[in-house]
Amino acid sequence: MEKASRTTSGRGRLYDSIVDTIGDTPCVRLNRIAPEHVTIYVKGEFFNPGASVKDRLAISMIEEAERSGALKPGQTVVEATSGNTGIGLAMVCAAKGYPLVVTMAESFSVERRQLMRYMGAKVILTPKEQKGTGMYMKAKELAEANGWFYARQFETEANALIHENTTAREILGDFAGSRLDYFVTGYGTGGTVAGVSRVLRRERPETKIILSEPTNAALVSSGTAQERTEDGGPAVSHPAFQPHPIQGWTPDFIPLVLQEALDNGGYDSLIPVAGPEGMAVARRLAAEEGILTGVSGGSTVAVALQVAQSAAPGSVILAMLPDTGERYLSTPLFEPYGAEMNTEELAISASTPGYQLKA
Repeated sequence: MEKASRTTSGRGRLYDSIVDTIGDTPCVRLNRIAPEHVTIYVKGEFFNPGASVKDRLAISMIEEAERSGALKPGQTVVEATSGNTGIGLAMVCAAKGYPLVVTMAESFSVERRQLMRYMGAKVILTPKEQKGTGMYMKAKELAEANGWFYARQFETEANALIHENTTAREILGDFAGSRLDYFVTGYGTGGTVAGVSRVLRRERPETKIILSEPTNAALVSSGTAQERTEDGGPAVSHPAFQPHPIQGWTPDFIPLVLQEALDNGGYDSLIPVAGPEGMAVARRLAAEEGILTGVSGGSTVAVALQVAQSAAPGSVILAMLPDTGERYLSTPLFEPYGAEMNTEELAISASTPGYQLKA
């Protein structure tokens, strides 16, 4: 019998602002790269309007600060970010009318700078040699000198709170009546694992929480405590850190937000992943599943595939996909794909006589 054509009927509501579309991202099954004995789903955070999980954090930091009175109407917001939080903040601040200044290490992809400036933010670059700590300290310096509101994504309670109230609740709803044996995530600030673990530990205690970090920046698995300032920020760069290609993951310090999960048993296993492996899996997700994600998403799924190897038959695994692959066009993720036709493409073009580019 012939299948009916696809139809849609709208969401049944109208939206007052772009920020009202944040959240409720779908969990999508992997059909071609997952082993047959397990089921792997990915939570596509690129469905958020700013195309990353950090949209949740951005709206939470701004609205919680509005509620408390810490953020005044028209006050400038400043934040240190590897990019996605800055893009989310640029979107939220544009929609709500706040000026935004972002500090970012020069090593992160240029697309991030352009997107933030496109939405009205000022982007202040810091030397790559000073790593994440440098951009963090610059934001703090600018906030103190100018009386700006410092969002403090790495320390604020608004971070894990939004994942407790939205991300975790969405997971519970989507997997109601279904198995969920493993939840896999990396960490940037640690907000996802801290917030989601609060709910899963209570509501789905059978679900094993798998945390990941880069193999060459294994801060958590090093066992070395992070030196902190009185307000919980990093006092120094963590000694286990080395530069890695998984942008958005693992700054050169252990964030205070993540510390909650480390101290309170917020994860069951810690599995490191190499950046090149994460890029390889991201490319497979695009070419074999049609799912466009970045290096962090590829790395998370790479860990999910490792988990699958020893998982019992019938296990269900959920992996976070933090952002979109389009944020990495200028990075090594896209090195295999040039703007010009490759040899195979030229051969296809030459296989028929017409409409060929001039040599």
